[in-house]
Amino acid sequence: MDPDGRMVVTIVAISSSVAIMGTIAWAYIERLKIRQGATPKQLGSIDERLARMENAIDAMSVEVERISEGQRFTTKLLADRKADAEHDSVRELRP
Repeated sequence: MDPDGRMVVTIVAISSSVAIMGTIAWAYIERLKIRQGATPKQLGSIDERLARMENAIDAMSVEVERISEGQRFTTKLLADRKADAEHDSVRELRP
């Protein structure tokens, strides 16, 4: 698989996991509300945890994008180096 394909797969996987975790958290909160056993303190602590999770996931997304940009840059450099080497070898063969 090419580097850009891996980047897309990684980003899709992260966004899918964010959506799944958000849905699970929402379902859990709704279950607590339905039971009427949840206190505002419990709901507040869940909100705080969800906010921390959201911040951590956002930070991971930024890091994955940085890794992807570095990979694209390195791939471009290697492709340019290979093209230059091929060009030089053709020049050496000509008299």
